[in-house]
Amino acid sequence: MVTREKRRAAWPVRAAGMGLAMVVFLFLLPLLLLPGREGEEEPLPTATLPVAEPSAAAVEGVSPVEGWDESQRLRLLTVEGTVEELSLGDYLWGVTAAEMPASFELEALKAQTVAARTYCLYQREGGGEKHPGADVCGDYTCCQAYLTREQAEAGWGVDAWRYGEKISQAVAETDGLVCLYGGEPIDAVFFSSAAGRTADALAVWGTEVPYLKGVESPEGEEVPGWQTVVTIPRGEFAETLLAAYPQAELGGEAGGWIQGLTADEAGMVTSIRIGGVEMSGGQARSLFGLRSAHFTAEAAEEGVTFRVTGYGHGVGMSQYGANAMAGEGKSFQEILEWYYSGAKVGEM
Repeated sequence: MVTREKRRAAWPVRAAGMGLAMVVFLFLLPLLLLPGREGEEEPLPTATLPVAEPSAAAVEGVSPVEGWDESQRLRLLTVEGTVEELSLGDYLWGVTAAEMPASFELEALKAQTVAARTYCLYQREGGGEKHPGADVCGDYTCCQAYLTREQAEAGWGVDAWRYGEKISQAVAETDGLVCLYGGEPIDAVFFSSAAGRTADALAVWGTEVPYLKGVESPEGEEVPGWQTVVTIPRGEFAETLLAAYPQAELGGEAGGWIQGLTADEAGMVTSIRIGGVEMSGGQARSLFGLRSAHFTAEAAEEGVTFRVTGYGHGVGMSQYGANAMAGEGKSFQEILEWYYSGAKVGEM
């Protein structure tokens, strides 16, 4: 029979044994949590980028970006006509996904994100005039294109998680950064691709903007559809022109319909006479559905042929040019300060 005194005498021994066991357990615990030996590793995720596993927020379709962007709220007029309130971070994720291919270099995506942030803040002051009840809209012909995460992922298919994380990184690593001129956000316009040089705002829109000057742009044949040829049949061409300019004269031989084509240093058409009507290259581009105002035109009996290079209005940052610069090792700051002359990247 074990007496009470014997049990009490055994307590210190038992306590010492339990303490020793606890020390051994705590010492071995980190070893138990280490990865297995060579040949026993867990399979790697299918994504090829060196990024972490998706967070719970990313899985649920919520941007994991935190910081200044997330503290800012804005009202977005969607293409469906509804007004939605969301954080600037979520808005920028959707704009970057919509405006630039996610396969582009990360530094190009960062440049796009900063340009989009800057453009949004610049427009927000006048958003009430353009869009009552909203700061910006999701129509690319007016403000900036925008996609929800679900819409973007549906288009990316099997690359959805990888591209989504890449854009989240572009937004997070440029949090709160904008392009400034004279300490104020600029009108950071951008377009798809140039024909070797961007255009001066004065030449395209008739307005002098000190930071929207023409500069060299390095993209070229790698751009899909960089050079296009558009031939409009004679009857269709005449119908289109006369609907917009009833005073146009298209008598005589078709070879004489087009005259007086002039272009600026970037090769953008500044003026052209068609059927005796003088118009800008931008007006001709819009009228005949051309990809840019960098074109030549030739009229013949069978129709009018336009040979076009580049895509977009040509002012500000070229997106394919930004990607080419990023491929050469340029940072997003260097890209932005190249395309927006005299502007500086800084914090809001």
